[in-house]
Amino acid sequence: MKTRLFAIALCFASVAYAQADTTPASPITKLEIIDVKAGSGKEAIAGSTVTVHYTGWLFDAKASKNRGAQFDSSIGKSPFNFPLGAKRVIKGWDTGVTGMKIGGKRTLIIPSELAYGTRGAGNVIPANAALVFDIELLDVK
Repeated sequence: MKTRLFAIALCFASVAYAQADTTPASPITKLEIIDVKAGSGKEAIAGSTVTVHYTGWLFDAKASKNRGAQFDSSIGKSPFNFPLGAKRVIKGWDTGVTGMKIGGKRTLIIPSELAYGTRGAGNVIPANAALVFDIELLDVK
């Protein structure tokens, strides 16, 4: 009898732990691209190398402009370069930066599926987190 009660208690504890340990899915389901300032220079296309300044926040529906905790920024540091469309950055960036022109500024609201998904990123970006990025395109080569 004690063994059976212990097994039932263990089962309930396992279910409670599993429920407590799951991270809810993000409410963002598609990439949102908001042009803040149109650029007038060369256009960023797949295969080009782009140089950007950026700031990234965790998406928070209750925060001003959906910007929760800031987790990274290149502002005040060196700009970031990457080959566009080469899968060296998250999918939301490859898609969201394409079509920008030098001098342009864009806000990207990226669902977790186009960011870091269920794995998250280190201790900074939790699993299933949607992200918000402000990006300024500085150069295209």
